[in-house]
Amino acid sequence: MAKIQIKQVKSRINRPERQKRTLDALGLHKMNQVVEHDDTPEILGMVNAVRHLVVVTKVGE
Repeated sequence: MAKIQIKQVKSRINRPERQKRTLDALGLHKMNQVVEHDDTPEILGMVNAVRHLVVVTKVGE
């Protein structure tokens, strides 16, 4: 399965609680932190909810 790297590039300060919980669920707890996840519809939905706070890059298979 394909992997994606998710990097938090904007702060969670002054963001709604729902967006903060989504970042926590993705494993992002501080700025410039990078996590790797499988490219599943569930993960892509979470990324879409916080797309203004993160940058996503594809990792080769």
